Amino acid sequence: MLDPLSVPDRQLLLTPHQAAEALQISERKLWSMKASGEIPYVLLGRSVRYPRADLQQWIDERKTGGVR
Repeated sequence: MLDPLSVPDRQLLLTPHQAAEALQISERKLWSMKASGEIPYVLLGRSVRYPRADLQQWIDERKTGGVR
């Protein structure tokens, strides 16, 4: 499994495979979330990429419990 922290910081965009592994979900689930507009993504031609910073913000916005 890909450790999201192991992806170099300079890599701004994640492939669907990298994003799914970082989020610990299947690529099929990631595709479904993208299709429904639930998760941020970028289209580069026909290629789908997931902005690293936007994914972190998306996660932060959904945190529950504990101190923010």
